[in-house]
Amino acid sequence: MTKRQENALKTRKKLIDTAEDLLKANGFNALCVEDITKAAGVAKGTFYVYFKHKEDIVAEICRGYFKEIEDEISNMSGSDIIEKLSLYFDNFMKAVELYGINICREWIRGSIDPKTAPDNTDMSKWQYDVDMLKNILNNAIKNKELKKDTPVELLTHLIISELYGMMTCWCMSDGVFEPKEWTRKFSEFQLKAVLDKYLI
Repeated sequence: MTKRQENALKTRKKLIDTAEDLLKANGFNALCVEDITKAAGVAKGTFYVYFKHKEDIVAEICRGYFKEIEDEISNMSGSDIIEKLSLYFDNFMKAVELYGINICREWIRGSIDPKTAPDNTDMSKWQYDVDMLKNILNNAIKNKELKKDTPVELLTHLIISELYGMMTCWCMSDGVFEPKEWTRKFSEFQLKAVLDKYLI
């Protein structure tokens, strides 16, 4: 890697880290490109070398968060699939609360009708989440936590529908209830029942 490429990666990471700090401190609505570049100490035009819109950088931040969840789950040796999925649900809803209703509404809009979603919407969020959950279940089969005949596709869509349902209801209620509390109840009351037939 050349020095120029290294500097480009550092600048991109600096923009992402700065945007994440501002997002956590002030929320999505208050986040603007000018504030990101000013806090990062770069020219405003530099932002557009790496991202088209502020939504793009937020999507990148979210992907990084979900990748960390996936890595944490893959390193959970000695934990069973129920514990792993409970951690996934808990962290999924932490992200929902952290990034706020407006980001979640963008995810939902891009998932419900990708053809009409704006170019800056993370339209592949749904598929990203489906693939991650499918991977967790497939690894559980490989690790002999779930039976070989476990219907991964069906379970993935049942479980992800539950998560997206909670996220959608949270958005529709304008944040009235606590998403993490609902996922805790789902893990406690429904998850084992859904998987029980396939547990080893």
